[in-house]
Order: sequence, then C-alpha cells, then structure tokens
Amino acid sequence: MEEDQEAVNLAADWADISQGLRKDLGHQVHSQWIKPIQPGNYCKETGTLDLYLPTEFSSNWVNDRFADRLSLAWKIARPDVRHVRILVHPGRRQLPELRLGSGGRPGSAPANDSAHGTTDPLSAALAGESFTALGQGPASIDASQTFASFVTGTANVLAFNAAQRMAANEKPQFSPLYLKAATGQGKTHLLHAIGHAYLANHPHARIFYCSAERFMVEFVQALRQNQMIEFKARLRGFDLLLVDDIQFIIGKASAQEELLYTIDALLAEGKRLVFAADRAPQALDGVEPRLLSRLSMGLVADIMPADIELRRSILENRLQRFASIDVPADVIEFLARTINRNVRELVGGLNKLIAYAQLTGQQVSLQLAEEQLTDILSANRRRITIDEIQRTVCQFYRIDRTEMSSKRRARAVVRPRQVAMYLAKVLTPRSYPEIGRKFGGRDHSTVIHAVRLIEELRTRDADMDGDVRSLLRQLES
Repeated sequence: MEEDQEAVNLAADWADISQGLRKDLGHQVHSQWIKPIQPGNYCKETGTLDLYLPTEFSSNWVNDRFADRLSLAWKIARPDVRHVRILVHPGRRQLPELRLGSGGRPGSAPANDSAHGTTDPLSAALAGESFTALGQGPASIDASQTFASFVTGTANVLAFNAAQRMAANEKPQFSPLYLKAATGQGKTHLLHAIGHAYLANHPHARIFYCSAERFMVEFVQALRQNQMIEFKARLRGFDLLLVDDIQFIIGKASAQEELLYTIDALLAEGKRLVFAADRAPQALDGVEPRLLSRLSMGLVADIMPADIELRRSILENRLQRFASIDVPADVIEFLARTINRNVRELVGGLNKLIAYAQLTGQQVSLQLAEEQLTDILSANRRRITIDEIQRTVCQFYRIDRTEMSSKRRARAVVRPRQVAMYLAKVLTPRSYPEIGRKFGGRDHSTVIHAVRLIEELRTRDADMDGDVRSLLRQLES
C-alpha cells in the first residue's frame, strides 16, 4: 500500500512538473518530448528517480537537451530526489537488427551480425526503431492501436474507411492518403492500424513507420556518413510508407527533396503511402510546392473533433478493459461533456481516474473525478456564461431575451426559461442562488424546481430531450 501511495504521489508531482514545463517550453516541444515521459522506480535510500521514455532515440534526445531542467524541477518538487535518470522503458519491445539485403531491400539480419560488427552505423541506428524485418511487425507500431479498437462516429468515419481501404488486399483508388486532424483526435492510431492490417493481409510486406522529424534526423545522419545510396535503397524498398506529423518536415530543402523523390518512386511502383498532420497540405509552412502537390494528390481525409456522442462511445469502449471497476453513468456523462478538446485527454482522464481509484481503494464517483482531474477539466472548460445560455435559448425558442427575467407565466415562456436554468446549472459553476439572480432575481428554490423538472422531462419526452441536446451542442461547439 505504501508503494501504491508513492506511485500516486510521483504521478501527481509529475503532472505539476509537466504542466510547468509546457508553459516554459511551449506546447509543441512539450507534446513531442516531455509528455511521453513516465515516472518509474524511485529509490529512497539513494534519492534516485528513473524517468522512462518509449524509445532509445527519444531518451537520448531528452537526456541531451532537458536533463538539467528535469532534474532541477524534480528537486524543487521533492527535495528528497537527488538524482534523476532518463532511461528507455524496460517494457520496450526489442526486435532483431536489420541490414540491407543483396537486392537493395531491407532484410532480416543474422543474429550474430552485430557481434561481428558487420552492421553499418545507419542500419544499427534504424534497427528496432522504424524498420521491419521480413514478415515481422514494425518495431514502432503500437500493438493496441488497431482498427478493432478504433471507435467510429460521424467525425472520423471518412478517415477510418479510407484507412481500411489503404490496408486492404485490393489496390486503393487513391494514394497517398493524407490524414488531417488536430492533436489527440486519432490520426496516429489510424496509422498504426493501417500497419497492422496491411501486415495481416500481406505477411511478407516491408513497412516503414516514422515521424517526419525522425525522417529528417536519419536523412542528415546518412548524409554525414556518406550513406545516401543505402538510405535511398532502404526507403524505396518498402511496400507501405507511414509518416506521422508531416508538419515538422520544415527547413531542410534537401530532406524534402529526398522525400519527394521517394514518394514518386513508390507511387510509380504501385506502393502505398500514408501521411498524417495537424493541418491541410496547403497550410504546411516551409514546405516546397512540389512536395505539397504530391501530399494532396490522393485523398485528404479530415478527422473532426469528436462530438459528445462519440466521446461517450469512446469512454464506454474503454471501460470494457476495466470490467472489475464500477464507473457510474453520471461520471461517464460528466467526462464526455467536460473533456472535449481531444480524445487523448478524454481517455487519459478516464485512465487517471480509474488508476487513482484502484491504487487508493476508493470508489469512482463524480466528486472523485472533479477532485482528481482538476488540471484536465480546467484546460477543457470553455467559460460558458449564463448570458450566453439565455441568448442561445431565446434564439432557439424564438422568444424575446427579456422573457428570461420577466414575471410572465405563459407556458411558451416558462418552459424555455426553465431549460435555460437547467443549462446554467449543467454548464456553469454557478450556485442555485446565483442562477436565480440572473433570471430576474428568482428564489433558489425556483431554480432547483426547474432543474429537476427538465431532468425528468428528458427521460420521458423525446422532444424535450432533443431540444436540450441541440442546445448543448450549440453551446459547447
């Protein structure tokens, strides 16, 4: 129990440290390098804390650039921490190293190659990070991110169907496929899913998966080591190319040119290409027009922000993994309604809540969610005002704004006023007396009656429930 509590404390401290680093370093750098860090083992005797990253590449990168800053932040947060080590997560999958086969295509390296030093430095750098051995899955592809685990809705169905077509046996009608979505909406999940499904349909396929930033790093390394011929041969020997965060391929004209030639070569051979970014091809900064043309010549599929129905479905799907944990329906509704920026935060909030409940032995409740998810909820909460609610309700029911405060008791006026009171309670942190004052100085008991009445009507009157849902979508959009 003491170890569990220590893990909770470490997680809480890391949440505060991470939030501070996000403000200092900016969202982009934080999301790319700091956010993936996970607190690991902590030795009280030596004061040594281990921080884990998913790959050796990211571990080295963070160690080189942010080790001092991370160490200082932890020492301030916890004076008993004297040493911070940045390591590769011990659970990371290790795959055999790869070498360039005689045909100029990636092949499986014999187990003793590295022992005899026959693997060239670039192959060693790429092995186990981005490339696949013949007939094996990609090292960097997440085994949990498949089409089966991807929850669909109106916001993402086009991208989902297009991704499935790209992985099917039949030749796709479009290539490349370009997935456009804001951070945390599921584009990377679909990239991994395409890789899984394509390999299932083509067991001997060779797949290349990486971020655009990683592509540039490997390109520069090959350039410095005079290994461009090998680099080009490797890239053009793959059957499926998956490149994430293409918006980061900026600045290096030579790297962009190489990617352009690679796209042309793979398309000429009927190979499949998928790119993902947080903006449309035409909105990419610092990318030359010829490359923009290639990126947009196939299908550009948008993944829109998840609406509340999709957010509910995602949470319910996720709960199937925690069959032993009872999460009340009002908690699911609360999370779906309040964590609306992106799916990653939504799932992360649920995971954090369940982990806390398991580690502390508490029951999952609405109060626990509000207490433990303060940072996530604050970041997602759009400040909806009672004035905004009144204005929207009046427009919806076509009544004058003054009716919100008037003493008229006609049904055509009373019901919209009660709906507005209900929405004010659901969407704002205002108390019953505060809401009453905004509605012509009405007593708090009047507001309580209105809230309970609308809640009851929603359960037995489909029209009323439809009106409220429509108003909620308008106010939350």
